[in-house]
Amino acid sequence: MHTRGISLTANPRALCGLISSTTPRGPRGFTLIEILVVLVILAVLYGAVSLAIGAGGERVLAREAERAQALIAYACERAELSGRDIGLSFAQSGYRFSRFEHEVWTSYRGEELRPRNWPGNLSAVLTRDGQRVTLAAQFPDKPQLLCYASGELTPFQMELALPDLARHYRLDGAADGQVALGSVDVRTR
Repeated sequence: MHTRGISLTANPRALCGLISSTTPRGPRGFTLIEILVVLVILAVLYGAVSLAIGAGGERVLAREAERAQALIAYACERAELSGRDIGLSFAQSGYRFSRFEHEVWTSYRGEELRPRNWPGNLSAVLTRDGQRVTLAAQFPDKPQLLCYASGELTPFQMELALPDLARHYRLDGAADGQVALGSVDVRTR
C-alpha cells in the first residue's frame, strides 16, 4: 500500500511521522507578542475614549481661562509699547478688544486681539470695584476695562464657569497690569 509515495508496510516509522505531523497538537496559546499588541491597542483606545468623554468640559474651561489671561496681558503690554490705551469689552457671548480712534472705540479685527466667543454654555461674571457688571447680549459702546498706555489696568475679577462643574476659574486683574489666574472649587465655598 502506498500513500503519497511512502510505503506503509516497508517503513512503520514513516507512518508514525506522517500521522503525528498531520494531527493537531492541542489548543495553542497566544504568544507574548500577540498579548502585548492587544494590550497596547486597548490602552490607546482607552486613552482616546477617556480624552473624548471624560473631563472635556474642564479642559475647555481651563483653556478659555488661560487664553483670556494671556490675551489681556498681551493687550496691556501692547498698550504700553504703542502708547495707546486698549479697551476690553465683555458680553454674554464673549469679549473683544478695541482702540480709541476718531472719538469712537473701534474693535480690533483679524489679529491676536480679534473678538473671541465663549464656547457653548460658558458663563462669565465680571466684577469691578467690588460691583458686579451686568453683561448684555451685545458688546457695549464703551469698554468696561482699559489697558492704559502707562501699563496700568482697570482692576477687575472675572469668574468663568460651566454648568455642572465644581471647578471655576477666576481672573484677577491688578492695577499694575498683571493678570492672575486661579481655580475655585465651588463645593468648598
